[in-house]
Amino acid sequence: MAQALRHFLLAVQFFTRIPVTGRLAQWVGYSPALLRASVAHFPAVGYLVGAWAALVWWGVMTWMPASHYTPLLAAVLSTVATMGLTGGFHEDGLADVADGLGGYVSRDRALEIMKDSRIGAYGAMALVMSLLTKVTLVALLGDVHPTHTALTLWLAHVVSRTCPLLTIRSLPHVGDAAGSKSKPLADQISTASLIVGLLWGALALLIFGLLHQATLAHTLTALLLGLLGTLLGWYWTWRLLQQRLGGFTGDGLGTTQQLAELGCLCAMLWAY
Repeated sequence: MAQALRHFLLAVQFFTRIPVTGRLAQWVGYSPALLRASVAHFPAVGYLVGAWAALVWWGVMTWMPASHYTPLLAAVLSTVATMGLTGGFHEDGLADVADGLGGYVSRDRALEIMKDSRIGAYGAMALVMSLLTKVTLVALLGDVHPTHTALTLWLAHVVSRTCPLLTIRSLPHVGDAAGSKSKPLADQISTASLIVGLLWGALALLIFGLLHQATLAHTLTALLLGLLGTLLGWYWTWRLLQQRLGGFTGDGLGTTQQLAELGCLCAMLWAY
C-alpha cells in the first residue's frame, strides 16, 4: 500500500500543480522506473481534477444569481479551474499535435514541429475550438440536466485519463525519447499496471452509478453512451497517431485525454 501511495503521489506531482514537496517529495522519490509504475494511477489523478471541476461548477451554480447565463459562467470557470490545476498540460499536448499533424508533412518533420514550444496556426485553432466545444458541452449539460452535471464532469475526467493507458499499451513510443518528458513511458506498461488503471476507471463508473439520481435504465444508458463516446475519442486519436507517426508521444497522450473527454461529455449530453 505504501508503494502504491508513492506511485499515486508521483502521478499527482507529474500531472498536476498540487504541491508534493519537502519531506513528502523525498519520501515519494523519483526515478524513471517509479514514473513508469505511476502510469497505473493516471486515472486516479482524474478523481482529483474531476472533483475540483465539479466543486467549482457547483459553487458557481449555487452562489451566483440564477440566470440563463449561469451554466455558461459555471462551465467557463470550471474549465479555467481545471486548467489551473493541471497547468494546461493536456491542452498543450493537443496544440502541439495539431501543429505537427495539421499539415501534410513527413513523419520526421511532424515530430520536429511538435517539439517546438511555439504555437502555430493549427495548434491555436485546435486549442480554441476544443475549449469552446468543452465549455459549450458543459453549459448545455447544466441547462439540460443541472443535477447531474457535476457528477458527469467528474466521471469524464476519470475515464478520459484511462484512455492513454490503452495507447501506451498498444503503440510504441516514437520521436526523440532522450529529450522527451514521456521517455519513462517509452516502454509498454505492464499488464498489472494496466489492470490497476482499468480498475480505477471501473470504480469511477460504479461510483457514478451509485450516486446518479435516476432510474436504472437511465443510468445504464448514460454510462454506456458515455463509455462509447470516450472510446470513440480515444480510437480516433489512436488511429491518427498510428497512421501519421507510427506510435505515440507525450503530446499524443495529452491529445488522447482531451478528445476522450470531449467524446464522453458529448455522449452523456446526448443521453440526457
